[in-house]
Amino acid sequence: MSSEIRLAFAHPSERSEATATRGPLDRISLRDHIVEVEIGAFQAERGTTQRICFNIVVEVRPLTDPIDDDVDRILSYDRVTEAIAFELSAERLNLLETLADRIAERILLEPQAVRAFVRIEKLDRGPGALGVEIVRGKDATHHELVEEERPHPRLAFLSNEAIASDNLTGWIDQLENRKRPLILCVGAADMAVSQTGHAMTQRRIDLLAIEQNAWVLAARDLRCVVVSTRTELDWAMKNGQICVWAPSKIVLDAVDGPSAAPSDAVALAAWFAATFEASELMVFGGALPDSPQTPLRAVPVDQATL
Repeated sequence: MSSEIRLAFAHPSERSEATATRGPLDRISLRDHIVEVEIGAFQAERGTTQRICFNIVVEVRPLTDPIDDDVDRILSYDRVTEAIAFELSAERLNLLETLADRIAERILLEPQAVRAFVRIEKLDRGPGALGVEIVRGKDATHHELVEEERPHPRLAFLSNEAIASDNLTGWIDQLENRKRPLILCVGAADMAVSQTGHAMTQRRIDLLAIEQNAWVLAARDLRCVVVSTRTELDWAMKNGQICVWAPSKIVLDAVDGPSAAPSDAVALAAWFAATFEASELMVFGGALPDSPQTPLRAVPVDQATL
């Protein structure tokens, strides 16, 4: 076996040593750290957990002054496991590549860190371990992650009666003039939804029914654009685009998802409002949800002026 192939399957610590640049660097490592998590792009990987194994090596600059046996002066192993836990709790991911990249980026925020070798393997998807390994270096590719202040949008839930109302365009005009990002939420249309008798598949069908109605709303006012991802929503809020929320991806990818069923569309909108730290949830033609985390306002369908 050639040295290149051997190194490809060696522990990240060996790869770190073999590819080290000039100048001494210390290394800290995490070996065989196993976590059970829901992850994966295949439908069979949804709704169930699997074992994920992490092997991580971080190259750090040696301290020039005495350590003095002070844990605050070194890069602690806890910072590595905390980076893993943080990214796993942020949202449900499909790809190990995405998870590895985010973990490496978070580790490289540490002042002492120079390079991060991150290997992640799925242990339950086949007879062997299936995984990815990445290398990220602060000097070559790292950029500081700047926490931008996320806008606090105004959310409006539109009942089917509100969507069909002659006041719809006027409401959107008024909300648009308030110079705050606007996201519209809807429920399913007033038509029969297929019933499967199975909770997980029914949830998907009910979410898709909401998305069908989102496109109905978008057809009624061309300023409204149907969006489904956090990235699209963040971009739209910063650029003044009116959004109609298609809920499937955000709901299904949420680590701490909504307790409300998709059939309870107003409660689902309230969960979404809390998740995006909305300044207000206006409910047009529907009952207000219980125990809201966002200020609520009911708007009767026959009320033309907000």
